[in-house]
Amino acid sequence: MCSLSREKSVSVTIDSDRLRSEIRDKSVKVLDIRKEDDYKQGHIPGAINLPLASLLADDSPEKVLQYAKSFGIGDETPVVVYDDTFGALASRVAWTLEYIGHENVSLLDITYSTWKKLGLETNSDIPSFNKSDHSLKLQPQILATSDYLVPAKEKGAILIDNRERLNFLEQHIPGAINIPYRMLASGQNVLRPKDDLKRLFENRNIRHDSEIITYCGSVGTLSGLGYYALKSLGMNNVKLYVRSFKEWKSLDKPIEKQKDANYWDLSAE
Repeated sequence: MCSLSREKSVSVTIDSDRLRSEIRDKSVKVLDIRKEDDYKQGHIPGAINLPLASLLADDSPEKVLQYAKSFGIGDETPVVVYDDTFGALASRVAWTLEYIGHENVSLLDITYSTWKKLGLETNSDIPSFNKSDHSLKLQPQILATSDYLVPAKEKGAILIDNRERLNFLEQHIPGAINIPYRMLASGQNVLRPKDDLKRLFENRNIRHDSEIITYCGSVGTLSGLGYYALKSLGMNNVKLYVRSFKEWKSLDKPIEKQKDANYWDLSAE
């Protein structure tokens, strides 16, 4: 019952109290995205280690599906993902699970370091789990490719660059809006309160009904956080340009540059 109840109210983030309760009920799978050595030194009880580097070595749907099955993640299994890097790495993995059709995935709303600072339970036990079946239902509507960007932009799609302000000013995809990833977090939480995020996006004329595409430097981590910031406000027409600016530049696509970028105001507010 716990799994079905939570499925109906899946949210972008989950707080520590609720996660602790679900861990006690054994109604959730928790993924730790940190490096293996860090994981072995201590982690949230029951967490399974999936270093982001391992995922990025082969993030094909078939490989991701294999991970899900081997971790005992079925179609209905609630999954919570966390990291120690302001939620960006966890966001990339959560999005990847969402792309293969796993609907019930959330980000822990704090990092592992904050979890420890709060005095919450940790251990170094390596969990055991039984394999599970999981279907593959690709969600192409949340993925943007380099070929998709130009026609989408011509139809009014909004392109958001989540890199640091200076990187954006030096070069970016034409027409993109810069919202640095650091602006998305607040205090100890990986995402700011919804009212703050809503104001942030509204101030940049990003409407609730817009098609929005996020990108960052290379592998879609910083922009993954941007993706979930938008999704937290109920914006459903959001895509992640996973290969991001690195691919765009390698394909010799058009680039905008800001002259004398070093001298520009970098506040972005």
